[in-house]
This record gives sequence, structure tokens and C-alpha cells, in this order.
Amino acid sequence: MLKVRRSRLYTLWFSWYSRRQFKRYFNSVSVFMQTGVQEMNPRIPVIFYANHAYWWDGFWSQLCTEKFFHQNLHIIIEYQQLKKHQFFTRLGAFSLDRSRPRSALKTLQYAAELLTVDNERQNALWIFPQGKIEPVDKRPLLFFKGTASLVSRVLEKDHWIYLVSVVSRIEYLDEQKPELFLSFKAPRLVSSADYSGTDDLTASMQKVTESHLDELGGKIRNRALDEARIVVKGTASINKRVEAFMRFFGRE
Repeated sequence: MLKVRRSRLYTLWFSWYSRRQFKRYFNSVSVFMQTGVQEMNPRIPVIFYANHAYWWDGFWSQLCTEKFFHQNLHIIIEYQQLKKHQFFTRLGAFSLDRSRPRSALKTLQYAAELLTVDNERQNALWIFPQGKIEPVDKRPLLFFKGTASLVSRVLEKDHWIYLVSVVSRIEYLDEQKPELFLSFKAPRLVSSADYSGTDDLTASMQKVTESHLDELGGKIRNRALDEARIVVKGTASINKRVEAFMRFFGRE
């Protein structure tokens, strides 16, 4: 298992690099956030569980942490991928190898330790329970049970844990570049008394994510975007530059 080797210098570099990439490839990055997400008790750990439809998913977790939360960020990445890009361990990533059950169990134990260790900032873990990139509108969604199992392990050490559904959609609207939309659902506070087993919790998270994705898709289709906060505005695309050129020469 590849463990976290956090580096502030790497984190600062990646913050600069990822924002540069978002500006280059997207017209904007916009976030919907329900009440309660930014008001979580920092003494209670949180798991952000998200759909996994895009190559960009690991990038925006860092962006949102900096912009909204300032948490002690961790993220699980498949072992083969993290082995190729080990610099992500400097940002809070650690590996999961599902092909080796004993190693996977060690990863869950390690994740529980990271989430329950005493820290000045809220301990946070970002996880993609689908385990692989799949189409954003695939139904039903199928989650691995590791996230629910991790919740059980955390509750053995702590009284509470937050679960927050996060979904993403990339859509082309009125510009040459696509828009990246992220949506955070209100936190669910789980205690040992609430925990009903890995099967029930996994099924619940699947349903929440499906309805959350459909809700976000409806907002985008209906252009109900007033509540979205733009966190990154992209550089001008070719069509905007051409329009500016035409205006400059009075040919609009």
C-alpha cells in the first residue's frame, strides 16, 4: 500500500497547476452547495462520496477543499494509478488494491486511522465508490461496499461521521469550452445507532447519488444556475477572442 507523504510545497504547486488547467480547458467551474456543508463540526470526520465519470475528478477535490473547507484532505486512488503518479501521495492520496483482499483491508484500517486522528482541521476523505470511470448517466449505479465498511470502522473509534454526496457533470452550453458543474448535498450525520450495515448503507448511497445526479442534470437543462458559485473562470475561448477582435475593428 502506498501511504500519504504530505508536502506543503507539492500542495501549493498542485493548487497553481490545477487552477491553470481548469482555466485552460473549461469555460467555468461552478459549484452548488446546500446549507450545512460548510457548517459541519470540524471535530467530526467527513467522507465525501462522489460519482466517477471524468478524468478530472481527483483535481476538483483539491480545488474545493481549498476554496470552501480548508480540511485535512485525503483521497483514495487505485494502486496501479497511484503507482504511476506517486506525487499524489504528497497531496494526501493513498492506494487501494482491490485485487488483493488483505491489502484492501489494511487500506480500510489506514483510512479509519487517518479520519480519527486528532487534528486541528477536520479530517476529510474523498472517495469514488464506483471504483472506475463510468458514464455519468449510467443506471443503476453500482458502488463497492468499502465506503460503508469504512464508516463502520470509523464508528468503532468515534461517535459520529458525516457523509456528503458530491456529484459532477461536464456539459457544453453556450461556449466553445465545456462547463464543469459540481454539487454538494447537505451532510448526513451518522452514529453507531444509525448504522444498519454495509449493504443498507451502500444501497442508500447509490440511490442518493443517482437522484443527486438527476437533480443536477435538471438544473443544467433548465438553466436554473443562479445559485451556482463560479469558483474558476476560464480563459477566453476562440469564439470569444474572435468576437473581441471583430468588435475592436468595428465589424460586429
